[in-house]
Amino acid sequence: MKSYIAGVGMTKFEKPETRDWQYWDMAREAGTAALADAGIPYGKVEQAVVGYCFQASTAGQRAVYELGLTGLPVYNLNNNCATGSTALMTARQFVEGGIADCVLALGFEKMSKGSLGGGAGGAGDFTTSPVARHYGIMAAGHGFEASPPTAQIFGNAAREHMERYGTTEAQLAAVAAKNHLHSSRNPDAQFQDVHTVDEILASRTVHRPLTKLQCSPTSDGAAAVLVVSARFAAEHGLEGRAVEIAGQAMTTDTGESFASGSCVDAVGRPMSREAARQAYAASGLGIEDVDVIELHDCFSINELLTYEALGMCEEGASGKLVESGATTYGGRWVVNPSGGLISKGHPLGATGLAQATELVRQLRGEAAARQVPGARVGLAHNIGLGGAAVVTLLRKP
Repeated sequence: MKSYIAGVGMTKFEKPETRDWQYWDMAREAGTAALADAGIPYGKVEQAVVGYCFQASTAGQRAVYELGLTGLPVYNLNNNCATGSTALMTARQFVEGGIADCVLALGFEKMSKGSLGGGAGGAGDFTTSPVARHYGIMAAGHGFEASPPTAQIFGNAAREHMERYGTTEAQLAAVAAKNHLHSSRNPDAQFQDVHTVDEILASRTVHRPLTKLQCSPTSDGAAAVLVVSARFAAEHGLEGRAVEIAGQAMTTDTGESFASGSCVDAVGRPMSREAARQAYAASGLGIEDVDVIELHDCFSINELLTYEALGMCEEGASGKLVESGATTYGGRWVVNPSGGLISKGHPLGATGLAQATELVRQLRGEAAARQVPGARVGLAHNIGLGGAAVVTLLRKP
């Protein structure tokens, strides 16, 4: 059974404490927008899957009660930075499994200022942390420094990539320059300033070689997606706007993530590669069919690692790929037209659903100044340390 995205909505992503709102306010805004986009009343929704990392248990209920008190089942999810795409995948499985015809996937986050610790819950004690094994790999190869842990493990992955393949600091900065430029066309992005490669390199170092403008910020915001069956879409006249979920896969860490002792593997390149392989197989599509990509650029290095995992280039060639202009307007693919996590923002529970929102708008031709001409196939990639990687292929019917 096929599944479709019939409605999408999101808030503007904001710097924490910029706006006087609670998570239920942002959830109401995003959820109402998704329902209005589909033209479907909340009473038609049969299940709700809600993702977040920093709120208390049953915050999903508190959020959807803003949309209506219909008594529907609400499932609360936390899968680190892959939480939003996990909510989307769960909603899709409910529809494709015949359990429901209309499911709301909702993600939100109200965060604090400052850098994240070692995982969604903060640095804590790494001997008992869910990411202890990942940071153990880093500590064994690089030691442990007095910089934010997530920036540190990705920064060390960048160091390894530079040493192994000759990737340059300018190529890493080119990722951020591209995404900051893209976000200048996105009114929902947290940052809309354009920065040159030189400006990015000159910004404050967070963990060498990563500078502040190459790191995703903490953010407040929400996004929502309405997933429906083909039957529901037909009965409600949604065929012209619904976008097919053509293939989707989630993977978690395997032995390959840790066997090499490399931070490149510990931060998820093997997971992403396998999730992409499965999603391509499920959809019958390949990277050569994709027009537009929203991927998890939590740090500039992760965009380069993801190019390689998705099969956009050979291992080690990603720095040259971004430098060539192949991943922006006029190139082979447009990657992160929204601005990505680096510039659009990264409210953990909302990120995967915001990616889907951007791609649906692109495939419908509704992306305004950032529209990718003729886009028919989109790919979303969302990853969380600990770990989970989700790759989703969306297709305009």
